[in-house]
Amino acid sequence: MHYNISCMKSKVAVAMSGGVDSSVSAYLLKKQGYDVVGVFMHCWPQTGWPCMEDRDRADAIKVAEKLEIPFMVWDFEKEYKGRVMDYFYREYKLGRTPNPDSYCNREIKFGLFLERALKELGVDFIATGHYARVEKNGEHYQLLKGVDEKKDQSYFLYTLGQFELSKTIFSVGELKKPEVRKIAKEIGLSNFDKKGTSGICFVGKVNIRDFLKKEIKEKVGNVIDLEGNIVGRHVGVWFYTIGQRSGFNVDNNALKKFGKPELVGLPLYVVSKNVEKNEIVVGWGEEVERKSFEVSDLSWVLPNIKINKAGVKIRHQGEIYKCKIFDLEKEKIKVELEESARGVATGQNAVFYSDEVCLGGGVIE
Repeated sequence: MHYNISCMKSKVAVAMSGGVDSSVSAYLLKKQGYDVVGVFMHCWPQTGWPCMEDRDRADAIKVAEKLEIPFMVWDFEKEYKGRVMDYFYREYKLGRTPNPDSYCNREIKFGLFLERALKELGVDFIATGHYARVEKNGEHYQLLKGVDEKKDQSYFLYTLGQFELSKTIFSVGELKKPEVRKIAKEIGLSNFDKKGTSGICFVGKVNIRDFLKKEIKEKVGNVIDLEGNIVGRHVGVWFYTIGQRSGFNVDNNALKKFGKPELVGLPLYVVSKNVEKNEIVVGWGEEVERKSFEVSDLSWVLPNIKINKAGVKIRHQGEIYKCKIFDLEKEKIKVELEESARGVATGQNAVFYSDEVCLGGGVIE
């Protein structure tokens, strides 16, 4: 792996979030002999919700002081709104379920941050606390899963190409989370036991429906079955995703009326959505499963790669399904699963793997 060949002249900018993973990443790189500089990215407004940036920035500063490395703050708030959050809201308004973390990685961390670090700081590499690995295989770079299967984040990094991977170091990708915390504790980092972040990149853990209400108003609509019968009500098609089983009301009397008494008391799932009519279609069992779907907006780690068979993930921490891949046109493929999957949601990412190697992915249509 390219970062094991340490050199006192190699300079790396570490994206320090204030969390334990990026903190240990900075420590390991300095220990290996790199000239390390820490950068905290301001992306979410202080008046935004939730607001944890002050705490996170303070934690990052403490770590930088402990490690005796330079530290700076870069403001990407305007770019984050324009490139990530506007996309996030636009996709939901269209009835899709976007993945903002993948988009944030592409546009901010491995886009603007990488570009600025190379240009302004003259670094050789950037580093983050992601649980993934980069490996050079001949003339090409590969993106591999993190050693810690539970924390693997390669799913969110599928948009990285050869240039980005050649300039990126994932120091903690070879470790498991308990090992990272142990290192942080041993070297005296105050955030060694800090709870990991979740939710939307740079925003944090939020209730998606409440968060969306900032831009999208509730609008009561019908819940229908596959035959078009009205069996319940919901608060707006935009607030639901394929495979969801809660947040809408189903009238048991309606199920009985339309000859489906066997569904009374069973969890019903969102099968599809009609944005124009503000309707969600619900079903149960095989009705909510799919064996094929199309993927567009493709991004491959290796350029011009041709893949016929692979494993595919349709959600982070979801299982990997064996599949066949068929070209439909230049920027679209059809995926056929060996076994049907539940919750194939339009707008989410389909990410392809060959064993531990992440091949790339795209957006589910």
